[in-house]
Amino acid sequence: MASAPQHVRKPSRTSARKPARNKILAAAALCAATALGVTGLTAGGASAAAQPSKLRADYNGDGYVDLAVGVPDATVSGKAKAGYVNVVWGGANGLGRHGSTTVSQATPGVPGTVEAGDRFGTALASDDMNGDGYSDLVVGTPHEANSAGLAAGTVTVVWGSASGFKGGFTAANGDLSSANYGALLATGDFDKDGDKDIAFNSHFDESSSVVVRSGPFTEGSSAKLSRVDGWHFGGPSVLASGDFDGDGGDDLAISYKGMEISGTTVRSRTASGEWQTVWDTPDSSRTALATGDFDGDGSDDLAIGDVQANPETESTNCEDRLGGAVLTVFGKKGGKLGDGGHSCTTQGSPQVAGTPEAEDDFGAHLAVANLDRDGIDELVVGADTEAVGTAKDAGTYWVLASLGTGQPFTGPSFSQNSAGVAGTAEAGDRFGAAVATGDYNGDTYPDVAVGAPGEDEGKGGVWYAPTPKDGPKPPVTSVTPGKLGLAGARAYGGVLGR
Repeated sequence: MASAPQHVRKPSRTSARKPARNKILAAAALCAATALGVTGLTAGGASAAAQPSKLRADYNGDGYVDLAVGVPDATVSGKAKAGYVNVVWGGANGLGRHGSTTVSQATPGVPGTVEAGDRFGTALASDDMNGDGYSDLVVGTPHEANSAGLAAGTVTVVWGSASGFKGGFTAANGDLSSANYGALLATGDFDKDGDKDIAFNSHFDESSSVVVRSGPFTEGSSAKLSRVDGWHFGGPSVLASGDFDGDGGDDLAISYKGMEISGTTVRSRTASGEWQTVWDTPDSSRTALATGDFDGDGSDDLAIGDVQANPETESTNCEDRLGGAVLTVFGKKGGKLGDGGHSCTTQGSPQVAGTPEAEDDFGAHLAVANLDRDGIDELVVGADTEAVGTAKDAGTYWVLASLGTGQPFTGPSFSQNSAGVAGTAEAGDRFGAAVATGDYNGDTYPDVAVGAPGEDEGKGGVWYAPTPKDGPKPPVTSVTPGKLGLAGARAYGGVLGR
């Protein structure tokens, strides 16, 4: 296992904001200026910042966001599919040139024992779980066995620090066989007490639920779980947090699906500890929810990717879903989610690159960031089963922006056949199977990371695209297990932390 590199002190930053500009032009600029290529791997440099940056997913507090890559199918200590998390350190040169650190249950101080089939790293989340200013890594291991039985699952917090990762804490252990704790994760301050909490799934027999373990995450703190919602003959498919009711605290968005039901619900915890529904829709997603301020009004909006209609209802918010659709539900300042209306975006929408085709799964993967720093978030959309020419499941991603409430998003697409993009689109690459955003190079502009777990005959890789600021950027690093010197990697890039 490589050790956490030390980085140069983060550069000084300004709070200056670029003036708002036409979103179509901004998206076109991203299309023209994003160049992707291949560079080598070098080690990190000098000492880390004296004070932690408090940036989300900056695990060593040096002012650069880091990228956690879950590799649940990786072999560890000879154990197939034991799984690990590879953290690629951000730095002045972005991802891929400042080294990486691998975290697994073989890492000193991380709870658990390496066992075949555990799949450590199936789900990831990032947040400051102990309030020390360093982001921590939350890891789900849904097939972990314990005294309760096989696949009981576990949720682990791995502590960030100035010198990298320092041990871990078991936040939750599955209490029944096949409970599968940790298959889904989301963090937020759901009880509004100032401590971060963790939401995750729980399964029992023919029913499933979403539960929350409240902070603080310290030895001796209460491990009691709060049940958020539950379903018979079905269960949750994806989670996301955000302030959807405008009360200043975090709420939990849940997409769920069963034999004859599906939908998305937003639940908020009351002062008495009860959970109540503040918004719902019969439309759901199998894989992606994302929170952002897409209209710049200061309220949280919700994007539901690859919309699935409830089979028991006669209507859906997105009637046109050929090849996949993204439903965006807008909040309203002083109001709540839905008060601002909604919009649907497909590859058939005006000024969205591509052509809608069956099984494209447009919107199956989502990430959010204000890439051009104009105060309005962009939506990064992945479709890993999109064909590129004759190459099936080669994959594509889009950078989309809203033109206003009720209107589809618009923007360019990128594949490995796009001009300047490293590599060649090949069948089964699944470019866009995971997407993430973060200021990986410290220039104050969020960047984009795109996973391609089918690359290199299934070993996988991640493509890094810095956001242009003053014109075209130098070629981008494609981060692969071979370049990082990783052993046992499989489907690298299929799970990206945010």
